[in-house]
Amino acid sequence: MFTGIIEGLGTVTAIRSAGQGKQLTIQADFNLDQVKIGDSIAVSGACLTAVAIQGNRFSVDVAPETLSRTTLAQVSVGERVNLERALRLSDRLDGHLVSGHVDGMGSIQARTKSGNALIITIAVPEALTRYIILKGSVAVDGISLTVNHLDRAGFDVSIIPHTAALTTIGLKKVGAEVNIENDMIGKYVERFLLRTAPEEAGREGQNRSIDLNFLAENGFLR
Repeated sequence: MFTGIIEGLGTVTAIRSAGQGKQLTIQADFNLDQVKIGDSIAVSGACLTAVAIQGNRFSVDVAPETLSRTTLAQVSVGERVNLERALRLSDRLDGHLVSGHVDGMGSIQARTKSGNALIITIAVPEALTRYIILKGSVAVDGISLTVNHLDRAGFDVSIIPHTAALTTIGLKKVGAEVNIENDMIGKYVERFLLRTAPEEAGREGQNRSIDLNFLAENGFLR
């Protein structure tokens, strides 16, 4: 579990094929003396496991499923990535609860200035926008951000200078792809509501949607 508060950046120093997956080696810009093999590290929003550590350099295996859903399939040597170590239960939760399980990818459509902030417009599939709410939280490349504007095509986020300087979001150009993880609460609520009977478990709600009729049928409306 993570918070979406990026600890620092890292640089991809090596990429090795591992069957249909990959192994990445990353040089972190900060001290990894408390990280051990087996620990989780979010790399641009994707939860990965450290399989080797040497100083501030670590290696992670990236499975085919992760490659299919994240920008790590296109990552290159020399590329900068966001890094966050797993949340400790004693830590302050400054961002929001982030699992590191990326839901899909979006693409940056526009970058505009507004005062001291950078407004970034991100296009995402409608399958992702259904879980995003105005003024709610979303993780973009692992960064906990607030949704300022939302429609079926995507959303806007406001980036303060501090975030732009300390994460990769300030480096991203129009057209760049980013990893998107929606707030997990909405996904769980939908999942529980659509499971109306034990025999439907695992069937993803039989393609039903949550609407006024569904809520009335299940006793949520009078």
